Amino acid sequence: MQSRARNLSITLILGTLTTISPFSIDLYLPAFAQIAEHFDTTTARVSLSLSSYFIGLALGQVFYGPLLDRFGRKRPLYFGIALYLLSTAACIVATSIEGFIAVRFLQALGGCAASVASTAMVRDFFSPADGAKVFSRLMLILSVSPLFAPSVGGWIASEWGWQALFITLIVIVTLIFLGVFFFLPEGHAPDPSVSLHPKIILQTFASIARDRTFFAFAVTGAFSFAGLFTYLAGAPSIFFDRFHLTEREFGLIFAGLSVGMIGGGQINILLMKRFSSQQIFKTALRLQAIVAIVFTVGCAFHAYNLTAHLVILFAYISCIGLTYPNAAAVALAGFAKNAGSASALLGTLQMGIGALASAMFGLQKTDASSAVARIFLVTSLTGVAIYQYAISRSSRSV
Repeated sequence: MQSRARNLSITLILGTLTTISPFSIDLYLPAFAQIAEHFDTTTARVSLSLSSYFIGLALGQVFYGPLLDRFGRKRPLYFGIALYLLSTAACIVATSIEGFIAVRFLQALGGCAASVASTAMVRDFFSPADGAKVFSRLMLILSVSPLFAPSVGGWIASEWGWQALFITLIVIVTLIFLGVFFFLPEGHAPDPSVSLHPKIILQTFASIARDRTFFAFAVTGAFSFAGLFTYLAGAPSIFFDRFHLTEREFGLIFAGLSVGMIGGGQINILLMKRFSSQQIFKTALRLQAIVAIVFTVGCAFHAYNLTAHLVILFAYISCIGLTYPNAAAVALAGFAKNAGSASALLGTLQMGIGALASAMFGLQKTDASSAVARIFLVTSLTGVAIYQYAISRSSRSV
């Protein structure tokens, strides 16, 4: 019973760590107009603060991985949280949109320590089989953010102004820090043998990437996960510009679609009683590609109304709830000594490919639905192709 209580406590704390970046992204979205007015700029310009955050997340993963292996999990995590809190305070007092965009980048560099550390500590505290279940539970906690963060953010901004959103983030992350400090064990003892020389670090990442099972599941999982970034980038255009929904209606739909990701993660826990992570991942990946094909064909003929969009997007997002936890668990299963670096490379691939997919949406000249569908199609089919190629040459059983 004590072990179960300990595992539950660890899972909850790791779950709160994974919410830092999603809250930092979702909470301030309704305040774009206020921020644009404050800095005398456009909402499109403000959206660059979202792009800079994604870039910071991608780059920061590489930075923290070796530190987590060299100094243990908690010391680099403390540094990251401190950087996050300072840069969040800097967002409040920024005097220009350029400064705001820059400190959002620093905020991401600090916040991503939480996601890298939490992923590595799943590998520290749980077996590979249990790890997939834990990742599914983390997905449940992670998916809570888009359920209510935009609505809460809109209410806070309307009542107290956009700066209050960042004060809220400071309070939330301070509470998370206290939980980590007092209740989370150290998952990995410091290892002085881990070198921080850039050449050695690059060699470590290269050796991890050469592991064919890691490559198969990390890269393929990243292409699957990229659909979420595409959805986040395209959803406002689809629902506001095409279907002319109100902000309240958008919030309800955003929350409803998020249930798909939550449901996928929880269904994954049930499926793991009968199937392996590899089997679930392979099936969900193919289902995701089928949904993307159906979406693309229908959009080409302008055949889908609002209801059809909701059904298809719900199905696609649900597949991500199945692919993400299993891809992460299998990709990291073969690493003990370099779990932090492997977790960092996994996160960098997810954020990098996801950021590229979201940027592709903004570059397309077609309607929003067709643009999202095409990116869904490209990323999902690419994922299937890479997976089929990689597992045929994998050094471990997949």
